Amino acid sequence: MGASSSTGQKVSTEQREVETLVASTGALPMLQQTFSRLADPQSNVVPLKSLQQCFCLAYENLISEAPKMPDTFLVFLDNLSSSIVDVFFMPQKGGVSWVEFVRGYIKCCGRMSASMSLNALLKVYAATVTKAGLPLKLEFESDEVDCKINGSLLASDVYMLLWMCWTMSWDVRTSRSSKAKANLCLPDISHLVLSAVTSCTEVGSGLNVWYCDVLGLEVQLPVGKFLTWAIKTAQCLPDCLTQFVHARLQNFCAAENGCASSSSSVGELSSTKTCNSFLLTRGRAWAISLTLRSTISEEISQVCFPSTGDGTHDNLLYQFVILLIDLTLLNCCLSHVMLVDIFNGLWGSSNRNCHPLGKLNSFGISYLIVA
Repeated sequence: MGASSSTGQKVSTEQREVETLVASTGALPMLQQTFSRLADPQSNVVPLKSLQQCFCLAYENLISEAPKMPDTFLVFLDNLSSSIVDVFFMPQKGGVSWVEFVRGYIKCCGRMSASMSLNALLKVYAATVTKAGLPLKLEFESDEVDCKINGSLLASDVYMLLWMCWTMSWDVRTSRSSKAKANLCLPDISHLVLSAVTSCTEVGSGLNVWYCDVLGLEVQLPVGKFLTWAIKTAQCLPDCLTQFVHARLQNFCAAENGCASSSSSVGELSSTKTCNSFLLTRGRAWAISLTLRSTISEEISQVCFPSTGDGTHDNLLYQFVILLIDLTLLNCCLSHVMLVDIFNGLWGSSNRNCHPLGKLNSFGISYLIVA
């Protein structure tokens, strides 16, 4: 009797602690409603399959803007929902209790450092890869979010990880669309993968990044160096996971429609040709948005995903770049110069190593250089 009373008191204290933590994020009312919809009325726990369906990603059509796509990516996506549940909610045989449900949300979407957020993201990726039966050279010293990670990643791992993040962001954005088409458009993110590769490899390794098959690169990227690259270059990457988990739980709270008609629906898709005809392709725009935590990041990220209108983009950053060129040495200032579709003639096939370089500011891009 005493043990039972003690256990009840312990559970009650634990429940108050997790509820206080999640209340600070403002998500407690939403979680309460979602749990009541998901939980079995008899046992008052969420069945494992029901929780997995909340995070299910199912697409009928896949459009890839990349030259090459891993054949295993769809198999990878099939195992993502169960991996999210296993990593954060740690379900028991009977299901997920209210305390475990709230604690899982905190572990994924609660306030934490950038390094812990990246660790959590890598945990989900590693669990998904393992469930899909794919090779991986990562080892986690414990189940804690802030545990040490050993091992390395291949360029193909980075590709899959980034596409996983893109897919979750695509899902969050397109869930607001009224047109239900189960399509997924994957951008060409070779430039972002090569950024990670060049940052994580030793100088003088002889790696030629200009003419190479990115997915076929066998170079090992130490996970510590990759995490450093991600924090410095793609600081918003973990937000893709937290926003996805929060949005899926919130959507289930609003309407219990299950996986088939969940937020996999999208609006009209632009073809690869149309997308690449703009100055910023989906992949380039998304890469830029990952580097910033500001209103510019939000403005740029809006052009990565399908338009709910007639397919045209009103965002000026997508149609042209506003340049702010400060030529102080010549005592001349040329500001707010609109650059409209002139990059196509800047370089041709004979000089493929030329790229525009610039600095983002509140006006757009400044100090443009062609190197």
